[in-house]
Amino acid sequence: MVADDQTVVREGLVALLGLFPDIDVVGEAADGSAALAAVARHRPDVVLLDLRMPGMDGIATAAQLAADHPATAVVILTSYTDDASVLDALAAGARGYLTKSAGRAEIRQAVIAAAQGLAPLDPAVQARLVAAARLGRVPAELPDGLTAREAEVLALIAAGLTNQAVAARLQIESSTVKSHINRIFSKIAAADRAAAISYARRHGLAP
Repeated sequence: MVADDQTVVREGLVALLGLFPDIDVVGEAADGSAALAAVARHRPDVVLLDLRMPGMDGIATAAQLAADHPATAVVILTSYTDDASVLDALAAGARGYLTKSAGRAEIRQAVIAAAQGLAPLDPAVQARLVAAARLGRVPAELPDGLTAREAEVLALIAAGLTNQAVAARLQIESSTVKSHINRIFSKIAAADRAAAISYARRHGLAP
């Protein structure tokens, strides 16, 4: 399903996706509320969702879709690549993030990947996420036997990301994130996320 308030963009995407034999377009919407209604009616595998729409924007729509229709993958398709837009979208539950400069092959690949449970990211967005991750300044020697990946997960949790957003950022399954968190909590003797965040800040694993 395609959700974009710009008619020419929306209709162009519908026409483009309709050319692929392995993709069926089941609906379209011009705003967030219409997108929610269309998803409830058609139950698509993937929604291509614009960020800037009148009324309910893409972030709020993605969050509501994640809550109401977790089996439907949301892929943001937008012109915005700033850190706030990317992180807010992934934190809201979007599985992938593309810019509108993506070509037809990239869009098709992203839709197929999202339907398979993967997290397609535009190369420019991926580069920004890598740069943002480096700002965490994970020390070379980690406390309490934490691995580099566990420290990375802990830093993202401390940054306020949900399990699903961490999974999308690291391109791993949500179940893998849960396993990392269980091991982290055990190693640092944390009873909940608040204690884990406090630990991360005390040990320089988060700003």
